[in-house]
Amino acid sequence: MRYSRLFTRTMRHTPREVQAPSHQLLLRGGYIRQIGHGLFGYLPLGQRVVQNIKRLIRAEMERLEGNEISVPLVNPREIWESSGRIELVGRDLVQFSDAAGRGLVLAPTHEEAVVEMVRSSLTSYRDLPLFVYQFQQKYRDERRARHGLLRLHEFLMKDGYSFHRNFSDLNNFFPRVFAAYERIFRACGLNVVPVEAGVGFMGGERAYEFHVASPIGDDVIIRCEGCGYTANREVAVGHKPSYGGTPRPMETVDTPGCDSMQKLSRYLDLPRHSLAKSMMFRTARHLVMAVVRADFQVSVEKLRQASGEAILGMARPADLRSAGLVPGYFSPIGLEQELIVVVDDAVANTPNLVFGANEPERHHININFGRDYEACRVADISRITRRHSCQHCGGELHEQSTVELGNIFRLGTFYSERMGLEIQEEHSKRVYPYMGSYGIGIDRLLAAVVEQYHDRRGIAWPFELAPYPGYLISLGRSLRVREFTEMLHRELGDLVLYDDRGDSISSKMKDAELLGIPYILVVSPDSIASGMVEVIERSGGGSKKIPPAQLEEILTSKDGFRNAV
Repeated sequence: MRYSRLFTRTMRHTPREVQAPSHQLLLRGGYIRQIGHGLFGYLPLGQRVVQNIKRLIRAEMERLEGNEISVPLVNPREIWESSGRIELVGRDLVQFSDAAGRGLVLAPTHEEAVVEMVRSSLTSYRDLPLFVYQFQQKYRDERRARHGLLRLHEFLMKDGYSFHRNFSDLNNFFPRVFAAYERIFRACGLNVVPVEAGVGFMGGERAYEFHVASPIGDDVIIRCEGCGYTANREVAVGHKPSYGGTPRPMETVDTPGCDSMQKLSRYLDLPRHSLAKSMMFRTARHLVMAVVRADFQVSVEKLRQASGEAILGMARPADLRSAGLVPGYFSPIGLEQELIVVVDDAVANTPNLVFGANEPERHHININFGRDYEACRVADISRITRRHSCQHCGGELHEQSTVELGNIFRLGTFYSERMGLEIQEEHSKRVYPYMGSYGIGIDRLLAAVVEQYHDRRGIAWPFELAPYPGYLISLGRSLRVREFTEMLHRELGDLVLYDDRGDSISSKMKDAELLGIPYILVVSPDSIASGMVEVIERSGGGSKKIPPAQLEEILTSKDGFRNAV
């Protein structure tokens, strides 16, 4: 490809608000352009990197005997109603109607659409197992769209879906996908960390996520350096400090102006672990009260698991008042309406706590679980942090900011039951197939690679992902040099991006380094005289004089340059 015919343009500077290195370099290198808030388009160089990522993923999916399909971004609203997820996703789901008034959604995931696609083909246990996958756009009305490709409104994913006769078959397939994902990320040059995760609005029984460390990541994982335990912060477990004591008589005291835990702790001169914090959350149909000690935060994912309800967000003051509660002072004591109340196990096990009295500027002290109040469920619903110790070995826990690149979900019969997908087993028995769901964010993966592989000069692509293996430059304007360079371009073809512009050699070298193509091929009068081409390795900076006949071998093999004599 000739640079003069390539639809791209490099930039020397990026807007001040562009902070992430990947965002800066992909813009400057002419890989992407912003179309709107959280909306980006790929220029030809970026598209070639995307195709290389797809190629790596597709090879692994074929090893799993996957069938490539495609379902539309726009889904009928009715299939999301049938799965029940229309109420679970919340404001992230964009809904609209067509000219005939039919309800439609922009799908953030495609479980429902895939179930509808396979419905007419999956009729018997003989049709299973089945594994299908696709590369498709998704849309999520993301409130935190930022950092270029790392968090988008519209994004490209590889998603796979497996259907199985029983749980055992799904359980046996799951580790095969797990291993395939590790190979994919390793081929992209990334050191990912698999972690336990929550299922969120995806539904199902168990999930794992694949994270890569990043100082600008939106996720946080908890790791134990002692035993290696690793989990997403929202589901991580740990040892919670316990505090004993003999139950004392309950009292009600005035607490003027104490509408926060900080103010209450200061006014009563008590540590935060002596205070109980009640928080109210909204679901599609109910209010759920979560109670944790004030030295903890509520984990929304743990609360979802404990309550069995999809948490949509915090309750509004109007919601509290309609339930007969006083904002800032409510608790599970003396409720006027029946509510779902989930109490953290550390609260239930700590005596003589302070609770809101559900009266303005008043609190109850010396509150004990079982004697003064009850709960629908006692469970671990608090968020573990680095202040706590490992529940498994007692070791020190560490927090790490990360970017999630992929996930795998053991969905069970969550979708098949709700959507009425049945297969006929032996002896005419009809059962619901078990499902798995497996996703990789292509845009985010691409950005994560740039976050890891760059320097002050630009991107330094891993060989497997680079838009071209070689960047061809001629030094000097002599006819002989130009003709020799043209000959190399014809012979090497799509293996090189040929910079045929009339710019200076320094300008061409700066662009070559910015674009991050693995090998820079320099043709000069001296190299022609010696019958060699100088090949400069972008990542390591080393160079070698290579005979033209060996260039193709170097540009088609990851270790070609290293092995060249």
